[in-house]
Amino acid sequence: MRKLWILLAATLIVSVAWAQNNKSNNGNESNVHARLNKSANILENMTNTAPDKGIPQSVIDNAKCVAVIPHMIKGAFIVGGEHGSGFATCRTSSGWSAPAPFSVTGISWGPQIGGQSTNLIMMVMNNEGMKDLISGHFKVGGDVSAAAGPVGRQASASAGWKAGILTYSQSKGAFVGASISGAEIQQDNSATKELYGRDVSFKSILKGSTKAPTVASRFERAVANANQRAAK
Repeated sequence: MRKLWILLAATLIVSVAWAQNNKSNNGNESNVHARLNKSANILENMTNTAPDKGIPQSVIDNAKCVAVIPHMIKGAFIVGGEHGSGFATCRTSSGWSAPAPFSVTGISWGPQIGGQSTNLIMMVMNNEGMKDLISGHFKVGGDVSAAAGPVGRQASASAGWKAGILTYSQSKGAFVGASISGAEIQQDNSATKELYGRDVSFKSILKGSTKAPTVASRFERAVANANQRAAK
């Protein structure tokens, strides 16, 4: 019976994800490129959100890496599940790295009914979290602690500042702390090959050894602008 519920949850997640991908694809833009532009849009919204409803500037300023997941799918029917695809970038000696495609999946148990989609941002705040991300496969909240991120200019240190990874969900223009602890993140090899035209390691991209494709210029600009605003 448990295997049946898992199968039902997986089917629901895949069905919703398929619908979202087909909705976003306009026939001229690949799904990977569409997700990249949506990720850039989320970062731009992060920068423009009112200070009392947004991610604290000090969090943005001190983040080692930023990972964006447009339309994280949360499907649930007794068994809850999460699935999404996004892009990560890390600080390097010459600025922010090119975007590295990744996927995130997770299963949670509970009396849940329904399904939803949301935008997520993960802020990697320390070297341990950065190392885990660069490895190309890790579990959120495993070796590095994860917590729902504090929101607003008056956010207190007790709201999770000491966690290695802070996560946020975007809803109706505002950002709120969210938790995806236990979800697994790994490099999306097919999306990487489509974006870069060849197989490239997560480490090579996030360490700054791989040049970003032209299509990633908006994403890079959005990350840089967010950081510049935080530095003011």
